[in-house]
Amino acid sequence: MAGGKQTPRQRMINILYLVLLGLIALNVPDNLLDAFKKITDSLTNSSKNVESGISQTITTFEKTSLKDQHDRALPWYNKALKAKEYADKLNDDVEQIKQLLITNTGGIDEKSQDYKGRDNMDVSFNKLIANGKATELKKEIVATRENLLNLLDPKDRDGIDLSLSADDPKNPKEGKDTWELANFSEGVPLGAVITTLTKVQSDTKNSESEVVKKLLSKVDQAVVNLDQFNAVAVAPTSYVIVGQPYTAQVFLTASDSKSKPDISVGGSPLPIENGQGKYVGSTATEGIKTWTGTIRVKQTDGTIKTYTTPTQTYQVAKPSAVVSPDKMNVLYIGVPNPLSISAPGIAREQLHVSMTNGTLTQASPGHFEARVSSIGEAKVTIMGELEKGKPQVVLGTTNFRVKRIPDPVAQFAGKSSGQTSAVNLRAQDRVFAFLADFEFDAKFTVTRFTLLIQKPRQDVISKKATGNELTAEMKAAMQTITPGTRVWFDDITAVGPDGATRGLQPIILTAN
Repeated sequence: MAGGKQTPRQRMINILYLVLLGLIALNVPDNLLDAFKKITDSLTNSSKNVESGISQTITTFEKTSLKDQHDRALPWYNKALKAKEYADKLNDDVEQIKQLLITNTGGIDEKSQDYKGRDNMDVSFNKLIANGKATELKKEIVATRENLLNLLDPKDRDGIDLSLSADDPKNPKEGKDTWELANFSEGVPLGAVITTLTKVQSDTKNSESEVVKKLLSKVDQAVVNLDQFNAVAVAPTSYVIVGQPYTAQVFLTASDSKSKPDISVGGSPLPIENGQGKYVGSTATEGIKTWTGTIRVKQTDGTIKTYTTPTQTYQVAKPSAVVSPDKMNVLYIGVPNPLSISAPGIAREQLHVSMTNGTLTQASPGHFEARVSSIGEAKVTIMGELEKGKPQVVLGTTNFRVKRIPDPVAQFAGKSSGQTSAVNLRAQDRVFAFLADFEFDAKFTVTRFTLLIQKPRQDVISKKATGNELTAEMKAAMQTITPGTRVWFDDITAVGPDGATRGLQPIILTAN
């Protein structure tokens, strides 16, 4: 049970958190607050997973090492429980602070499940800085880190890097030279503060996990009589296709070159090489298969000690394939539609993909871009080479609807209808077409329009233009607009990436 490291996902969350925290000084738009909420939720889920892992590690230790080697394992077990006690205390205290801040800013919005006061920039200063609670929290973080490290042997402390810390900024901004001010001063919205506190909880659990694994691993270190071995079974995959071999490695950890264990599955001995046994399971029929490995090791005193692996499970299934659209269950004409294509149990280089009513181009392993040509349906077919040199078999087909890109909305001065200032209208010189709430970056260009201007108690002025820019006559007419003037654009046409000409709804505006 060696000490773990942060996963790439955890490292990415930490980096993104620092970037978002830096952006607070510039602006706090809703999408930034949404991002903080997503990071908070991700950190919370990560903490739950780590907590589950810690519980499973301790439970496994109780059922194995603590049961088989009680006297030797008990001191390390007690230290592991102490590490959990330190971490739980800090985690609970941070949770109380989070609830205090949330309660004082209106609680949770039941509809969005976000904090009602997520943009509140004063509550953290008032509730944490002004009364010294942030300083108390910093001291508790530092103390918890020290307590966790002190549970380890001195020689092990240098080789472990705990993420839990409350260090002051190395390059502080003016007025934010301490950990407390950098995270909870005025100007930091509640959404960012909750993310900071949740990160503390996540770091606490990760540090607890590191220490617990390090402590419990001391029992499993090899000794002269080889009585601290654990049985391990490792299979490359638990999902195979009918006819493919299922293989697994069964071996002893910390085994030496002289060990020759007796390894068997279901009473049948396995071939041994370098202290490892290789098990080949049956894949002749579909269904869930289970097996358990037994390892018998001769001790230095001549006795035989038996170790049993946890029950292993694998599934044998018929050939199948998965095609998942990356954006929606529709393919659009004129744009590259990304598709992820895979088949469980089959290497990507063994897959062959084709489609009707369009073409497929591989962008990267497992990822394709589909371009369709006409409205209707397109069928994607996946074939696979189950064995080298054998004919390919059809693994699956998927039908997609093919549609054209929706019509865009024409806009002038940033609006499609309603009122805007005469000054704003006079300052504009182009008509644009935009797609709202569409997953693809599809651009439309206005090719023709008619401008009509009606001033109060005057005849309508009508001008036509080709392209999306106002003509010189149109610009001159627009400069005479006064409040109360109605301006509308009619006969608007635009061309999108599919090459089709679209007639758009008119723009009707009133100057105020």
